[in-house]
Amino acid sequence: MTASTEALPDVASLSFEQARDELVRVVAELEQGAPTLEHSLALWERGEALAARCEEWLLGAKRRLDAARASADGGARGDENGAR
Repeated sequence: MTASTEALPDVASLSFEQARDELVRVVAELEQGAPTLEHSLALWERGEALAARCEEWLLGAKRRLDAARASADGGARGDENGAR
C-alpha cells in the first residue's frame, strides 16, 4: 500500500474477493514493517475495515444459505405431508 488511503476505493464498494485480496496485501505490508508509525496505523485501520467488509459478505452468504436450506426443508416437508 504505497498509495495514500484517499486513492483507495471505498471499502463498502468492494466485493468479497477484492476486500480479501487487499486485506492479504495489507497484512503482508504490516508484517514487513511500515516506514512510519502513521503509515502503520493507516494500514491497520484499512485492514480492520477490510476484515469487517469480508465478515459482512460471509454473514450475508450464511444468511442466504440458511434461507435456502430452510426453504428446501420446508418444501421437502410439504411434499411428505402432501403424499399422505
